[in-house]
Amino acid sequence: MLESERLRLSQEIEDLAAKYNYQRQSLLPILQAIKTKHHHISDFALQEVARLLSIHPVEVYGVVSFYSFLSTSQQGNFVIRLCRTISCELAGKDVIARQLQNELGIKFGETTADGRFSLFWANCLGMCDQGPALLINDYVFTKVTADQVFDILEACRRSFGVFALQGRNTLNSEAAVQSNVKTGVSVESGVLSNNDLNQGLKASIQGTPENVIQIIKESGLKGRGGAGFPTHIKWELAAKSKSEQKYVVCNADEGEPGTFKDRMLISDYPDLVLEGMTIAGYALGAKSGIVYLRGEYSYLLKSLQKAVDARRAQHLLGADILGKKGFTFDVDIRLGSGAYVCGEETALIESLEGQRGEPRNRPPFPVNTGYNSNPTIVNNVETFVMAAHILAKGPGWLKQQGTKLSTGTKLFSVSGNCAHPGIYEFPYGVTISELLRKVGGEDAKAVQVGGASGRCVPRSQFEHIIAFEDIPTGGSVIVLGPDTSMLNVAKNFLEFFNEESCGQCTPCRIGNRRLLEGVEMLEEGKCSIKYLRELQNLGKSMQLASKCGLGQSSPNAFLSITEYFKDEILGKVHETVQLEKGGTRA
Repeated sequence: MLESERLRLSQEIEDLAAKYNYQRQSLLPILQAIKTKHHHISDFALQEVARLLSIHPVEVYGVVSFYSFLSTSQQGNFVIRLCRTISCELAGKDVIARQLQNELGIKFGETTADGRFSLFWANCLGMCDQGPALLINDYVFTKVTADQVFDILEACRRSFGVFALQGRNTLNSEAAVQSNVKTGVSVESGVLSNNDLNQGLKASIQGTPENVIQIIKESGLKGRGGAGFPTHIKWELAAKSKSEQKYVVCNADEGEPGTFKDRMLISDYPDLVLEGMTIAGYALGAKSGIVYLRGEYSYLLKSLQKAVDARRAQHLLGADILGKKGFTFDVDIRLGSGAYVCGEETALIESLEGQRGEPRNRPPFPVNTGYNSNPTIVNNVETFVMAAHILAKGPGWLKQQGTKLSTGTKLFSVSGNCAHPGIYEFPYGVTISELLRKVGGEDAKAVQVGGASGRCVPRSQFEHIIAFEDIPTGGSVIVLGPDTSMLNVAKNFLEFFNEESCGQCTPCRIGNRRLLEGVEMLEEGKCSIKYLRELQNLGKSMQLASKCGLGQSSPNAFLSITEYFKDEILGKVHETVQLEKGGTRA
């Protein structure tokens, strides 16, 4: 690097650090800005960032190496990421993968000789209902066909970027994915269509913060991210914590394969999300809110920021909100960089603080010691939307539907082998068979409920209900048709978890690797019943011994598939293995 280039880069990084007041928690946005402009983070840049933020270069490198969207290696002007998870696989992503390699003349993980293109796999882009999907920089292409690959790449080569394809099957930051997102949305009971915008906030500030929490408690609202933790408990504990600074964090790191309903909420209903956060801020006595938006949703950043700015202009954010003296609350948006584990609340907080996104030991809990060691609540996007409705309509509104233990409705992201994939709203307590009839998936032999970390439900159990007391879910429903290879499903999920595990604890780091090796043995017809049982026991041990929800839930699909589909997976050589070895189709 020439001395003049070093000076320019040094000044550029100095300006970035100054913008964020040289704070350690600004590490990730600084690195993101460098990566975006220079297509990598050089050793010199790494050293400069470390110097300006007064941290060791090893720590900076540790952060860069953790996130898949950051890199110390030079990447192309156009970084192509093809979704590899099961919904896109069922939609034909392998054909797109081969065509991308044919057109570019490179393999996955490589960059073209002219430096224009880098090709990578992506672990879910949140477009599961519109696969195959690929992300090029900040643009998403959906329902991609093999013959479109050439046109997409040519548009990039002509230096028009991907703008030449707007209006076809391209989602971009300006359009805020409006047309594509709305495809397949079916609102059954009016949670989204009955939009009482800002009525909940107005009702909240007319009462006390304690009253807001009591209303949430009476409604029976549980977190919509999948764990189902009672929302009022988080809010109440954080409200009682003694601190001048508290935080409300919206977990918009929707990385679970098969889940994409938060994408629609952020795109089409940002005001409801921000209203729910503001209500939580009032209840807690928090002045600051943060939306942690997954890196794969970077194209939503501009439209979400516009919504924040508009609410500030309307005195719905900022100081003395709606004329309520002393009620100050504002929202910042932070972008993730490609790490599924950051969906776990303590890993998310670590990421916000400029660290590797590794889950923390608990206790202490975030409600006492969260972001920057201050009381923090972390709730899912849908949870904040529900909170806004509850405060507008009263606690009894949520109880009108659902079950006694699972009140209200739930948004479902439906993908896979069905006639009508998309986003649906059903009351808790809906049976799997009822849901399948609605989406045109009646011939399914199994349904993966809860994404890669969820449970694979065989046809014999389709009368079970989706609710916290029976089959819980964060919203993902992947329909697996009669011709789907269940061994492929198990392998796809385990490859995902092997890639996304932070590696911090042994059960998850080693256990997922062993389970994947077991699936590969099953593919070759070499797995004994004895060894399969050992693997099943390993999976059960991982559920108990892993540090966080990733390791605790990663064996779920493997365990359910090996329990319910033994006849399909035992003693048989998988078709793809036969073909690789020169065999023929049966």
